[in-house]
Parts: sequence; structure tokens; C-alpha cells
Amino acid sequence: FFTKPKTDQITYHREMLTPDTIQFTAVQMQVALSHEQCAQFATYAKHLLEWNQKINLTAITDDQGILTRHIADSLSLLAPNDSHRDTLKSLTIRTRTSNLIDIGTGAGFPGLALKIARPDLDVTLIDGTGKKIAFCQRIIDELKLSGVRALQARADDLAHEASHRENYDIVIARAVATLNTLAEYMLPFARVGGLCVAYKGADSSAEVSSARTAIKTLGGAPARICPVSVPGLPDQRSLILIQKAESTRARYPRTGGAPRSAPM
Repeated sequence: FFTKPKTDQITYHREMLTPDTIQFTAVQMQVALSHEQCAQFATYAKHLLEWNQKINLTAITDDQGILTRHIADSLSLLAPNDSHRDTLKSLTIRTRTSNLIDIGTGAGFPGLALKIARPDLDVTLIDGTGKKIAFCQRIIDELKLSGVRALQARADDLAHEASHRENYDIVIARAVATLNTLAEYMLPFARVGGLCVAYKGADSSAEVSSARTAIKTLGGAPARICPVSVPGLPDQRSLILIQKAESTRARYPRTGGAPRSAPM
């Protein structure tokens, strides 16, 4: 199986994003990944680098950056953390498969990364850019993943469709918008009792404060900031957790780009 190397034995450079280096990072984060899952991540990263030479999927173009700022950062939601462990545990002990939607998935982070790490999740990826969705579909096909779909769609339109509205246990977004805008995109997708998770930087208190009215108006409970550490990143990260407390009024989200152009 995998023998944990000494930290100073890991040197990142192109061609070094192997299943073993990925598993070493997972061990540091206490996230359980099999060798097969680590190999899937390595294939994912390889295609990301290749596609990125032709279309703009990410500004991060080195193996270390992909491992830390994409893969490990995405998996931080699964790492043991007293501040969010109980909330996530309550969502996974269910009589059916928990479902998750990733808003503005881009190249598939964090939603597709979470699907690889947690094959039991039913995952929907959405993004407004067709080329990014085409890339996500290529990875889904290449890795032969089931229970995951990639849709080209705007969140403020899709959230009004009956098959998606208040249908998801977990709603996630990373590097999409400020929280007062993001709340209007996310909360209409979450079922009452579900969870919205926004991946943010270390200092998120100002965003949370400015989004309080929007979160309450949209049916969310007060947001909680959960600090997380990602191996290889000097700056601390945080997850903002918002529990869905009550149904979102039918008028939200506002369409036509209003959540971004005129945040609540």
C-alpha cells in the first residue's frame, strides 16, 4: 500500500503529481483515499494541464498549485474538523444517497473532486461556460464516474426549475462571488435542513456580516465560519456554513444577473 514519506522527501515539479504524492497529502489531511482514487486525481490533473493549454480553465498551471489550491482545498470539507464535523455527519446518515450541487464549478472544483473522494454522493455540476462543462464531462467519461452530471446553466435560472429547487442536501461554491451574492445563488437550491458551504479565505468575517440580511431573507440560519488548514498553503482557509432553516420565497433568486449586479 502507501508508505508515508518524510515531508522533506516530497519535491513538487511537473510530472510529480502522482498517486503517491496525492495520497501523502490526503494522509496529512486525514482524508481517506484509496490508491485507485489517487490515480483518478492524477489523471484528472493531467487532463486539466493539457486542456488548459487550449482553453482557460485555471490560472494555476503547476502540479504543486493543482494539488494544494485545487485538490486539497476541495477536500478540506471532508477533513476532520470539530467545527463542522457534526453538521456534515448529520447529512450523511440518511436512508438515501445525499445529493450535492456545485455552483460555478469551473474545471470541477470542488464538486468533481468531492465526487472522486466520496463516490456515494450524487453530484450535479453547473457552470455558465460551455467549454468548462465540456471539460468536466470529459473527466466524468474518462474516469467512468456514475451518479454525476455536468450542466451548462445559470444558477439564477436553474434554481427556479422544480427538479432543482430546494432539492439538494449540500450546496457548495468556491471562488464564485461575495457571500451576499452567493447566498442568493445557493440557498434556493438547498432543501430545508440542508447545508450551503462557501469556500473562502481566512478573513471571512466582513463578508458574513454584510450577508446577514440576505441569508435571513433567503431562509438561512446565521452563518458559521469554520477555519481549515490545507497542506502546502501558507494562508489559512475557511468554510462558511449556512443551514437552510426555512423555505426560500418564490421570487428568489432574482434573474437576469441581479444577484451579482445588485446584491442584497
